Amino acid sequence: MNALTEILRARIAAEGPLPLDAYMRACLLDPAHGYYTTQTSIGAEGDFTTAPEISQMFGELLGLALAQSWLDQGRPAAFLLAELGPGRGTLMADILRATRAVPGFHEAAQILLVEASPRLREAQRARLAGHAPVWVDDLSDLPPLPLFLVANEFFDALPIRQFRRATGELWQERVVTATDAGLAPDWATPAPQAALDYRLGDTEAGDVVELSPEALAWAGRLGQHITRQGGVALIVDYGDARSFGDTFQALRHHGFADPFATPGQADLTAHVDFGELARAALPATATRLETQGVFLERLGITARAQALAKGLSGAALDAHVTAHRRLTHPEEMGTLFKILALTPPGQRPPPGLQPGLTP
Repeated sequence: MNALTEILRARIAAEGPLPLDAYMRACLLDPAHGYYTTQTSIGAEGDFTTAPEISQMFGELLGLALAQSWLDQGRPAAFLLAELGPGRGTLMADILRATRAVPGFHEAAQILLVEASPRLREAQRARLAGHAPVWVDDLSDLPPLPLFLVANEFFDALPIRQFRRATGELWQERVVTATDAGLAPDWATPAPQAALDYRLGDTEAGDVVELSPEALAWAGRLGQHITRQGGVALIVDYGDARSFGDTFQALRHHGFADPFATPGQADLTAHVDFGELARAALPATATRLETQGVFLERLGITARAQALAKGLSGAALDAHVTAHRRLTHPEEMGTLFKILALTPPGQRPPPGLQPGLTP
């Protein structure tokens, strides 16, 4: 057993079984043993690779979409250019490079990064040297400026609660218990869950539904700020318009792992319920949910890929072609990952997206 396992076993002995969200929060953010505070997560040497690390094209196109939304909203003279969970700073660096030719965009932008990991903040500081980014812990005290924001694989890492439909209007919550061998999942005693009353019509006994109170709180703050001050939020993640089934998973060394075996040493995620995010963000307007592949194609990724390919040959060209396929092909990231944008009521959607997701 590792150190965090022993700490959690002691906590369970004192408090009783942990709800899944409490377990995830401890595994990811424990100051001494949490995944994001101790592990190298991103890249070949880590546990997973994100779209910005696959190809510069991803960040370039998202940056230009943000810049077009800035133009559409009247080129505000000062605004927040923000990212939730910026990883190693690669996406923001690509956004800034792609938008440097947009007149006035950089002069008006104040770079804001929301990052919990001290290790990753240092990587971001190095990558974005010269752009004077500011780090914050959350969105609770932003200045009254338009917010143009991107969140790539941020919401999937927020803790979830998981429920299994029992009988009638009763649900069982998934909890984590202590065993002689370590930690293991279990289901709590059936009880009513008012927050899930709206799911009684589309579930039956045995069905699993996931909720993320933290994700809904983040979406609520985004929606309120964008409604009041203007801007847009581009949310890119894996998930669907509604939660259904057990999607809780652990990633370690670029493969799936037992999420209860080595707490703090594997990334824990779950699919995003985009419909719930849209509902929590009201009165901000949500676009129609779109797949990453279609979105990037509408923004011109193939033309950009062809332009970049002109200077490549051999292994470099093969890697470039592979990156394009990985970002867009339905059997790769093209269908699994979805895009949702939040805009002020009445504002046109960002390029590549259409109005119409009804919460």
